[in-house]
Amino acid sequence: MPQHVPSSPRAASPQGTRHLSALPPQPRRIVFLAHRDLGNPSAGGSELLVDRLADGLTRLGHQVTLLCGGPPAFRDYRVVSAGGTYDHYLRARSAFARRVGDCDLLVEVCNGMPYFAPRWHRGPTLCLVNHVHTDVWRMRLSGPLAPAARIGRRLERWALTGAQHRSLLVAVSPSTAHALHAIGVERDRIRVVHNGVEEPGPSADRSPEPLFVAVGRLVEYKRIDLLLRLWERVRPVTGGRLVIVGDGPERGRLERLAGPGVEFTGHVTEAEKHRLLCEAWLLLHPSALEGWGLVVTEAAARETPTIAFDVPGLRDSVVDGETGVLARGESSFAAAWCTVALAARRREVMGKAACDRAARYRWDRTVTQFRAVAAEAVWGWGGDAHAPCQ
Repeated sequence: MPQHVPSSPRAASPQGTRHLSALPPQPRRIVFLAHRDLGNPSAGGSELLVDRLADGLTRLGHQVTLLCGGPPAFRDYRVVSAGGTYDHYLRARSAFARRVGDCDLLVEVCNGMPYFAPRWHRGPTLCLVNHVHTDVWRMRLSGPLAPAARIGRRLERWALTGAQHRSLLVAVSPSTAHALHAIGVERDRIRVVHNGVEEPGPSADRSPEPLFVAVGRLVEYKRIDLLLRLWERVRPVTGGRLVIVGDGPERGRLERLAGPGVEFTGHVTEAEKHRLLCEAWLLLHPSALEGWGLVVTEAAARETPTIAFDVPGLRDSVVDGETGVLARGESSFAAAWCTVALAARRREVMGKAACDRAARYRWDRTVTQFRAVAAEAVWGWGGDAHAPCQ
């Protein structure tokens, strides 16, 4: 069942005083409003989550539409473009009215820049939050752009606490739930629905030589530059290769920083990512924060433990000392990297524990949990659940 924030006094009853058996039928027509489609070259964990939810809900009989920026891609559900990468934020309302028309539930995916959907949509809304961007704004927009970062933080905070004041909010981890409460969102409006993972196919053999893999968008807050610096300390101890999987605006700078033994693959297919995660000795995740860290669970499903920092999101997806190691600083990250790399038996035990835990997180369960919150969002809305979208 979807969870409230763990410290909520009503946490024992995921739906508060309402019981799911009392809920009306599920919302039939569901619209997701998001920044990107999964087919976008810049797509990441948020886009994968929305795709799995949309696909799963479609298979359960819902009529699902994704309204997003950029060109639409072919999916089993409908994908509609609201405009370009950035101007679609301004065009979302008109595109919604023109291309979608009506729905039973509008799900706004808030990834920093908000759409303010509850201000212009008269029907039920639900807000899906991967992580609160408080610190990310400062990392992405520094120096002369610092004023823009302050504006971004204020807009996001107001959107989540003011514009969404009648809506439920779905957080992908307890860390995200606590971050939402810290900026002023009431605990009883927050539900936790964890990310899932695919059932892995046949596994590839573990690399006979040390192989370390990092996967993600190459942007500032992922801190791959820090990983490259630590690799210079780790490589003389462990040897082997460090493979960086992913692409993004930081790639050129990072390639110039990389020393011996580092390989950049760019974007890879799911099959290639599967192979690398199976062969890897360790997944390395130096990010400053995450909503959950989908790749951690993907690696875990392939019995590959993770070395990460003890930061929001990753402290939810990694169980310190059991499925990986959470480092408190750069030196402890490097030390854990070396120690676990050189201890084959410890890696094996951690990998099996990680795989056992990953088995609890499957996409069908994620869809079921989200569907329950969707029904609650429609039931709890003060108006007609089937009012046309305006």
